[in-house]
Amino acid sequence: MRILLLLLLLIPVAAFSQHYRKVTPRRGDVISTLLVRHGLNPRLYEREFVALNKANLGPRNSLRVGKTYRLPARKSAAQLAAAKKKSGSPKKAAAKTEVVRAVKGRSGSTALLFGKYGRPTASDQALRGAVFYLMSGHGGPDPGAVGQYGNYKLAEDEYAYDVTVRLARVLMEHGATVHMIVQDPDDGIRDEGVLKMDSDELTYPNLTIPLGHVARLRQYTNAINRLHGRYGKKTYQRMITIHVDSRSAGLNTDVFFYHHERSAVGLRLAKNIHQVFKRRYARYQPNRPYVGTVSPRTSLYVVRNSYAPTVFIELGNIRNSKDQRRFVLPQNRQALANWICEGAIHDYQRKTLEKQ
Repeated sequence: MRILLLLLLLIPVAAFSQHYRKVTPRRGDVISTLLVRHGLNPRLYEREFVALNKANLGPRNSLRVGKTYRLPARKSAAQLAAAKKKSGSPKKAAAKTEVVRAVKGRSGSTALLFGKYGRPTASDQALRGAVFYLMSGHGGPDPGAVGQYGNYKLAEDEYAYDVTVRLARVLMEHGATVHMIVQDPDDGIRDEGVLKMDSDELTYPNLTIPLGHVARLRQYTNAINRLHGRYGKKTYQRMITIHVDSRSAGLNTDVFFYHHERSAVGLRLAKNIHQVFKRRYARYQPNRPYVGTVSPRTSLYVVRNSYAPTVFIELGNIRNSKDQRRFVLPQNRQALANWICEGAIHDYQRKTLEKQ
């Protein structure tokens, strides 16, 4: 017995320490999106993540690009059951990773939708069973709002599309089925600051976008509603349409949201995304209050006529120099996509809990 104790004392203490996976965040990541990407429920692991990585976290527990962080060890079934009972989180564990189908682009390759980033593989199943219709504002012969940026023109449709396709990719990484309603056959995710203007966007499945405003909106909505009929009535289906506003050049605006006045589920999705933006602004811009709003706007054609509950998002004022930095920096466009996705995850998890 004494020999056994001596041998145990000779074993380095490190041998009993927990082995943690090390990961590096992407630009725009926050703790919850990083955890979800690696199959960990933020409600169960965020507090432990903060404790493990406190020395490498920025103000208000923000992640630092270029830093390496340790992921908490996965809990046992008994520990998960106890934690879930305490937190009220969903009972379902992350499912097996799978590639989630997206609507194909013109050439039949989903990879073209994402450019050099390629088709994503689901790293977790936080949005498994959810269906999203994503539509970027304007396109084809209509560039939408245009702002002046030094010697360059910034077109609404190009920046709305880039954020939308980034959002599509991150939703798919979390297991969602995504349908891109407006697609560009040769512009995937782009990391340039000034995005080149073109007019070759198409409406799903391969329709030339008409010049007429109402005809264009009707074409978009018809595509959404046809796809909507493929899924059962109990399927979680949501439509998110992304735009860039044009106001006085001196007016700095925050991201704001519209929904149908009689759509309780559309309002809930808008509020869940809005709350994420409030928290992120409080963390990254603590000296400036976030004044983005959620309000009804039934006069908007796609909000009024889409079968899927819809959230209409305005990312900012393309004519304002401060808002332009929100668009021309690719890491900011990725952050916008990540935060919208985070809000969608919260909304879907709440909907799942209501069914249990």
